[in-house]
Amino acid sequence: MDKKELNELKNKIDINNLPKHVAIIMDGNGRWAEERFLPRNAGHQEGTKRVVDIVEVAADLGIKYLSLYAFSTENWKRPKEEINGLMKLLVYYIRSELNKIHKNNIKVQTMGDISKLPKIPKQEVEKAIERTKNNNKMVLNIGLNYGGRDEIIRGIKNILYDVKMGKINEEDIDTKIFSNYLYTKGMPDPDLLIRPSGELRLSNFMLYQIAYTEFWFSDIYWPDFREEHFYKAIIDYQKRDRRFGGI
Repeated sequence: MDKKELNELKNKIDINNLPKHVAIIMDGNGRWAEERFLPRNAGHQEGTKRVVDIVEVAADLGIKYLSLYAFSTENWKRPKEEINGLMKLLVYYIRSELNKIHKNNIKVQTMGDISKLPKIPKQEVEKAIERTKNNNKMVLNIGLNYGGRDEIIRGIKNILYDVKMGKINEEDIDTKIFSNYLYTKGMPDPDLLIRPSGELRLSNFMLYQIAYTEFWFSDIYWPDFREEHFYKAIIDYQKRDRRFGGI
């Protein structure tokens, strides 16, 4: 798609009806590489380039929260070589992009147990969080060692502990209070979930938060996901009638 067509597509977006929170399951890196007879980590490397692109596009458009599923609790089952490659890419991404992210007033947050990450990736993630903590243009929320079921179990354990310690009363627990025990505390639930790669499942991603999220699926792999695809997802979202269980 040339620049003129891209601008025409972008102009179809209603800036007054943007989703506040967009979540993306970045899927298909490995298959993208395998179809090109490349090592799987080549797909992850190409996928990292799309992260750079889409973060910039989302921020420029005015999206306030962007959640990216980068590494799941199940991804530890992958070959050691692939995991090591993913961790190196994480470090490379932060080191090469952090200055730009900070300059663009983007705040980095994570969801997941980052204490289980290797030492250097963990340090780089913590550095990014600390450096950008006061930024307020957009929140870049990255799922690292994240699983939706684990998040819910963690929330239950923490809320039970606070009940035991007398910090809250059991009868006061509701969805609003419970949401404060999730990694996404203080964030609105996703309005739009994008999943490329042709898969039609959630893969243990934000299971509690997506009760009324709109889904947008695409057959393209994440390394082929471009600005125009993001725009198309937003335009499709804006055509939907969100009733949240009402009429």
